Amino acid sequence: MTERAALTDPHLSPADDFGEEAEAFRQAASGGFDLRYFTALLRANLALIGAILAAVLAIAVVVTMLDRPRYTASSAIQINDTGNRVIGDRDDSTAQINNSWDVDRFLKTQTDVFKSRGLAVRVAQKLKLYDDPRFFAAMEVDPPAKGTPRDVVRDQTVSLLRGNLAVDLPRDSRVVTIGFNSADPAVAAQVANAFVGEFIEASLQRKFDSTAYARDFVSGQLADAKARLETSERELNNYARQSGIIRTRTAAQVDGRNGDNTGGSVTTANLLQLNAAANDARTQRIIAESRWRSVGNGNPLGSREVLANPAVVNLMTERARKEAALQEELVRHLDDYPAVQEKRAELARINSELSAAARSVRSSIQAEYDAALRAERDLAAQVGQLKGATLAEQDNSVRLALLEREAETNRTLYDSLLGRYNELFATAGISASNVAVIDVAEAPLSPSSPSLVRNLVLALLFGLGLAAIAVFLKDQLDDAIRVPEDVEHKLRLPLLGVIPKAQGRNPDGDLDDPKSAVSEAYNSLRGALLYSTTNGLPQVLLVTSAQPEEGKTTTSYAIASGLARMGRRVVLIDADLRRPSVHRRIGYDNARGLTSLLTTTDAYDSALQLSSQPQLTLMPSGPIPPSPTELLASTRMEQLVTELARNFDVVVIDSPPILGLADSPVLSAIADGVIFVVESNRGRRGALKGALRRLRAMRPIVLGAVLTKFDPARSGNRYSEYYGYNYYNYETAEAKDG
Repeated sequence: MTERAALTDPHLSPADDFGEEAEAFRQAASGGFDLRYFTALLRANLALIGAILAAVLAIAVVVTMLDRPRYTASSAIQINDTGNRVIGDRDDSTAQINNSWDVDRFLKTQTDVFKSRGLAVRVAQKLKLYDDPRFFAAMEVDPPAKGTPRDVVRDQTVSLLRGNLAVDLPRDSRVVTIGFNSADPAVAAQVANAFVGEFIEASLQRKFDSTAYARDFVSGQLADAKARLETSERELNNYARQSGIIRTRTAAQVDGRNGDNTGGSVTTANLLQLNAAANDARTQRIIAESRWRSVGNGNPLGSREVLANPAVVNLMTERARKEAALQEELVRHLDDYPAVQEKRAELARINSELSAAARSVRSSIQAEYDAALRAERDLAAQVGQLKGATLAEQDNSVRLALLEREAETNRTLYDSLLGRYNELFATAGISASNVAVIDVAEAPLSPSSPSLVRNLVLALLFGLGLAAIAVFLKDQLDDAIRVPEDVEHKLRLPLLGVIPKAQGRNPDGDLDDPKSAVSEAYNSLRGALLYSTTNGLPQVLLVTSAQPEEGKTTTSYAIASGLARMGRRVVLIDADLRRPSVHRRIGYDNARGLTSLLTTTDAYDSALQLSSQPQLTLMPSGPIPPSPTELLASTRMEQLVTELARNFDVVVIDSPPILGLADSPVLSAIADGVIFVVESNRGRRGALKGALRRLRAMRPIVLGAVLTKFDPARSGNRYSEYYGYNYYNYETAEAKDG
């Protein structure tokens, strides 16, 4: 493939033609955040930003001065997990909250209750705010007119209460701050305290209402248990009456303290008593029988029972004394002596009395034995009789025991339900609140709003945001190319060169001066074109722009002139058949030119004009035709360009603007490279992008863009650190010496 074939191949992408440098340009243009770009953008819009900030701050100051002072009264309360019980050790209606996540959710729920409509209605009713003109004046609204529906007044009052209520729950704290804002400090304090009071009352009321179902349920169960107890007691008594069983119950059994709630019958009780008496009688009989046996056989005076008798002891003592006195008399007298006889008679009397006393004691012991024996026999007989009656009664007590157990079970259930019912009634309304008031709201002395400092800070933040939006929209909606980076950022084209604004109105003077900034810029552009493709400088160059008067003709002439100074044979074609201008640079009358060749078969050299610069040949446009597009799109135009490319090193075509015309897109199809000229700081409203879309429809090889008439000072010096554009000024020897 030849060099021209490679350059004109429509299947080659621009990146292939531009090489790695062009691809780098595209990647840089589509890059992300560019701090230098945004810094420059801010510097370029400082006036707009300052104006917005000043306006917003002024409005904030005016609004602050005109705003009526408002006061915020705050009350602080502590919300615990559950309320303490006044009676009892536990509260089954509420559960302790131990999990930290549950605690946070519980506290958040309480704060939501503060903001609820129901609590606001309670406060309005408590303070009678529906008909209070002072409240509406404090809220800076007109009171409802007479005849206003009650629902409307209520909704308005509730909305005012909820809208001006602030509930603050700090993190990791149980202390909640309740604030109310109004124009009247006394009203603010009154409403804040009313919210706290109604919150506590509502909390207690909810606890009381929460036990209503339990009370109703236990009451129903209690009534059923009572009916069952009465029925079971009645059946028990009827059966006992029919069976002739008389039940007994001790106090301990009635209270249930002995652990046995079963009672006993009269027969059983009598049997127990008689059996105990029979056992006692048997014991007494055995004792009496033992005493009788000890005195019934042998000498009565040999028994201890007899000797222990006081009378016997006294008689034996008296007998011993009489015997001693008799022995004394016998020592002194004979047996027939009267004193001896008297002593013998007294001793005989005493022995007789002693024998009688011994017999009497033995008889009493016998009598006791006989009585004990009879009592034992009688009690044994009665016990035998009661045993038979008890055994018969036990047969009848089987059903009685079942009835007693049923009655006792019903009695236990009834007592339990009655105790729980009484406990629910006793504790339903006396649970302590889990809310403790820490600080009571007082009428504030200083207003909470408006705050000039706060409003200025908010206005500053709002102004910065508004300014950022304005700058962003301005930057996005403004498609003007103001700085070199805009070429890559907005047009997605490589930047071939930046041409500064000429010092005078006519740039030809700067072009003629090789030391001028314009000449230096075009020299830089020429160097960029030499390496714009992988094959070097394209042979056929098309210079175009989106709109007229952007400097494309000057650029075309400067490129052709610069390449000619390098010794290359260059031909500059003025293809702008609508507003030609190349012929004016050489003072030609434009009588013959490109249109003459396109409408005839004349040789190309018949329309060429030599310039004052060696190696540079010009082809003026010629007479303006009635249909330029048809001429430029003809086969003759393509043949003419091909023929010029064989005879010249470089062919530069100065084409008309793209917008509104089809000339440039048609010419781009036969060019090896297109140079897109863009004027700096020229508003276009999408003209550039529209022109590029039309141009790219022909799939040309766009080498890049040239930014013309660039004025760094007018651009806000946004990129002076990158380009500088403080072009090097040549100094003459006289200037140095001076």
